[in-house]
Amino acid sequence: QVRLVESGGGLRQAGESLRLSCAASRNIFSFATMGWYRQAPGKQRELVADIPNRSTTNYADSVKGRFTISRDNAKNTVYLQMNSLKPEDTAVYYCNAKTATIPPYNYWGQGTQVTVSS
Repeated sequence: QVRLVESGGGLRQAGESLRLSCAASRNIFSFATMGWYRQAPGKQRELVADIPNRSTTNYADSVKGRFTISRDNAKNTVYLQMNSLKPEDTAVYYCNAKTATIPPYNYWGQGTQVTVSS
């Protein structure tokens, strides 16, 4: 069983920054893709950013230029640096690990709340 544990969420004002961390219980290089998703109240869960093992990073249009995803394979940790936060970034942020199997299997963390006030 794989565990993904997020941390770093909190309350910020618009324009401030926050860094989320996701610690995995096993080698993250074993997954095809690591990513961050978010879900705001009344909305569907959406991709924020992901970082495949053998490809370039992907970002939602709404966060391009403000958020940066990165990974530290030695620490089995994935990060999401969030700058220039906006109230619309308020959501529960979930870490995701996607296997290389066909079809892929998704592991999820428990989520961490990010709240941005105006």
